[in-house]
Amino acid sequence: MTVPSNEIRVRCPWGDADDLMRDYHDREWGVPERDSRKLWEKLVLDGFQAGLSWRTILARRDGFRRAFDSFDPDRVAAYGEHDVARLLADAAIIRSRSKIEATIRNARAYLAMREAGEDFARFAWDFVGNQPILWEGPVPPNSPLSGEVSKALRKRGFTFVGPTIVFAWMEATGLINSHAPACFQRAEVGSKPLSRKA
Repeated sequence: MTVPSNEIRVRCPWGDADDLMRDYHDREWGVPERDSRKLWEKLVLDGFQAGLSWRTILARRDGFRRAFDSFDPDRVAAYGEHDVARLLADAAIIRSRSKIEATIRNARAYLAMREAGEDFARFAWDFVGNQPILWEGPVPPNSPLSGEVSKALRKRGFTFVGPTIVFAWMEATGLINSHAPACFQRAEVGSKPLSRKA
């Protein structure tokens, strides 16, 4: 969408921090994602964010994509100790053994779901009735719904998917529309009012 030069675009406050964050906010954050592989990639990156700022992860995203074979779950699931050592030596990513090993486990969990006939995107969107939840009021770090999704993911073998990580992932992928009330993206993204306890 082209914005007239005389129009002031109001964003979520964090989305106006710098060019990198503005571009991410305007093009990606909160936009409904329905591609299974991309949903999995974003979940992995939100796991890497634990304890860090999202900007730190975003600035290294190209490095992550290169290091993890463009987040191809089939390739990542086949990683062994040699790959873990390679990744631990890669300064372009966050070099956390626990997060790297979780990514490999999560690729295997993703493949297990696929092999069982469970589509990852359908799994995610079923939790919100296949339409984004429009969040009203203060945005918490997690919610009963993110706790429910977290539990379902852990049951399927995923790790580094606690309720707070899952809530951030649900916001980032448009499952929950928590753009600020004045933000242009709140209306652009489109969503339905909260119809269940999220």
